[in-house]
Amino acid sequence: MRVTDDTGGLSSVLRRVQEPSLTNFYARQRDHARFPLSSSDVEECSLRELLELADEESRATWDGLTLGYGDVEGRAALRGEIAGLYPGLGADDVLVCAGADEAILLALTAALNPGDHAVVTWPGYSSLLDVTRATGADVSLLRLDAGSGWAVDVDELRRLLRPATRAVVVNFPHNPTGALPDAETFTALAALAREAGAVLLADEVYRFLERAETERLPPAAVFSNGVSLGALSKSLGLAGLRVGWLATTDRRLLGRAAELKHYTSGCGSAPSEVLALVALRARERLLARSRARLASNLALADRFFAERLELFDWEPPAAGCVAFPRLRAPVPIARFATRLVREEGVLVVPGSVYGDDGNRFRIGFGRACVPDALRAFARFIVDDGLLAR
Repeated sequence: MRVTDDTGGLSSVLRRVQEPSLTNFYARQRDHARFPLSSSDVEECSLRELLELADEESRATWDGLTLGYGDVEGRAALRGEIAGLYPGLGADDVLVCAGADEAILLALTAALNPGDHAVVTWPGYSSLLDVTRATGADVSLLRLDAGSGWAVDVDELRRLLRPATRAVVVNFPHNPTGALPDAETFTALAALAREAGAVLLADEVYRFLERAETERLPPAAVFSNGVSLGALSKSLGLAGLRVGWLATTDRRLLGRAAELKHYTSGCGSAPSEVLALVALRARERLLARSRARLASNLALADRFFAERLELFDWEPPAAGCVAFPRLRAPVPIARFATRLVREEGVLVVPGSVYGDDGNRFRIGFGRACVPDALRAFARFIVDDGLLAR
């Protein structure tokens, strides 16, 4: 695998990358949103709640914290804790980043040059596609189709690969559908990418939110060409810490990403990195909290859609905290979503943001507001007369 050589490549990427359409949508609607049913994370915890979970060592680190510059790679103890999530990896195989978006920017800028080729699963998190394109690489979309249950077509990936392919970019558990391939399929993706001389960059921010632990995929970082992208934002409900990371045994790519980080965040926030250490050491308790809320809210969503089969197609997600139902009524989804938030304060994300033309919309069920949001949603359906159509 080849890693980019020119530091100027980062500035070129930043000039070319465009504001995601999802961000534009939120900017237009957030003043009306009382119930963020679109949220792609779980309910956050308070600083007090998090510190109550601290072990003696990390609490002492917090109490004695000084606010100078930190290491570019991230606090050593934190990198060691992250490495523990990936069998066979050590602290030197981890780069701590300012959230998942910086990790995406650094990894793709390190892996791709103008004129290279990349394959990106779609629909998906917009930054994965937008930053890949901004590197100047030619991009092919590996489309996930509702008719196949959002399954990954390994044969299609094989057809899309070229001699110039340098990255295969995937996102599992998947946003926005909640889909999850089996381990055999995921391993096949890694093998095909390796044969092509490409990095497999896997956005794994919803890892540990599988409905069944037996369905959890191996992390990409266990493959020689794999790069795992993780963050505290989704599974642990700690988006405000802005801590993400890259994990890989490809030291050249990781070193290049660290060099580029000098031109972005430089180093992480010292308080955030210590709080991230607290969170990871207490992750089983935080994950139990997340899973309990998801189980309760998903049961409500299942019931909501089951009672309205004439209006919606609903596939419960296999993992994560988002799903991608379809509106069957003859109303364009962007118009439907705009009226829903303006009239009832319920915010969902229209699938048109992802270029989807199937009248789908993303909902999230990780927040405490979900019961109230679904009640307001039901009112809108009745008041708007959708059931009578």
